[in-house]
Amino acid sequence: MSALVRLARAEWGPLYAAVRAGLVGRRLRAIPMTVAAVCLTALTQYVQNQPWGYQFVQNIGAVRAEDPLWLALLRTPLSLFVPALDLPVWGALAQILLVFGIAEICLGRWRTLVIAYVATLAGTLYARVGTALGPHGFLGLPASDSLVVDTGPSAAVVGLAVFLCWRYRAYVTAGVVVAAMVVEVLLKENLAGREHLAAIAAVLVLCGISGLRHRPPGRGRTGSGSGLPPIQS
Repeated sequence: MSALVRLARAEWGPLYAAVRAGLVGRRLRAIPMTVAAVCLTALTQYVQNQPWGYQFVQNIGAVRAEDPLWLALLRTPLSLFVPALDLPVWGALAQILLVFGIAEICLGRWRTLVIAYVATLAGTLYARVGTALGPHGFLGLPASDSLVVDTGPSAAVVGLAVFLCWRYRAYVTAGVVVAAMVVEVLLKENLAGREHLAAIAAVLVLCGISGLRHRPPGRGRTGSGSGLPPIQS
């Protein structure tokens, strides 16, 4: 048991310490953006399930690969907070509360929003490229996927999870998340699974850029040091 505890502390200790420090004394006041995101998601879920509200939510937050690019880009930010109709809303709310909350505490409000948007946008743009390539092209998608409504926080959640794991050196957990997304694609060939992989690829690029920006001077050529930015508390 002690060995498992040591492994858990090595894997999640820095992240746990950062989250605990952020929550002590402030609680929900430490995650105002996350609370607002949860409320917005619950509100859009309620509205889109009303006869008068479904088309309204579709018009402002539903993204499809067949849509004009300018319209898709306009709708993409809100699409994060429009739960998929074929999935239980509590899943989306729990994902946002947990992952967005941890990210807001550890990374800050604006960095969390940027990473979430980049991950979601990567999936949205991949869907357009994939359907343009066609089902027989490399990374291609069937034309029917251009009609799929692309909403929900899952790509953002996956992207934030990977970035947090990299940021706090929880590399095993990051590997598990990536492996789970690969297995999802292998077992259930769908647009959402491939978009998750596109989101991970985009976030790994952000990890690389962040690592280069925070690399200590003089260590790039010698290979010494981890090349990772210091952990925030």
